[in-house]
Amino acid sequence: MRLFTLLFVLLVTLLPALSKEPVSDDHLYDQVRIRMANDREIGGNAIEVKVTEGVVEISGKVRSDRQKDRAEKITRKVKGVKSVVNKLTVAPV
Repeated sequence: MRLFTLLFVLLVTLLPALSKEPVSDDHLYDQVRIRMANDREIGGNAIEVKVTEGVVEISGKVRSDRQKDRAEKITRKVKGVKSVVNKLTVAPV
C-alpha cells in the first residue's frame, strides 16, 4: 500500500513536468523564488524576480561575483525559463 501511495504521489508530481505546454510566468516566478530561498549561498540575499513571457529578470544586491553567477545559474536551471536578464549588482558587506 505504501508503494502504491508513493508511486501515486510521484506520478502526480512528475506529470506536469512531462507536459509540453508552456509554463506560466507565475509558476516560473514561484520556482525561481523557492530555489533561491533554499540555496545556502543565495538564500539570505534580497533578490527581486520578474518574469515576462518566460524571460526572468533578477535584480538586487549580492555580496560577491560568485553569488551573482550562482543566482543566474539557479534561475537558468528552472524548467521553462527561456532566458535570464541578470541585473544583480555586487555590493560587498
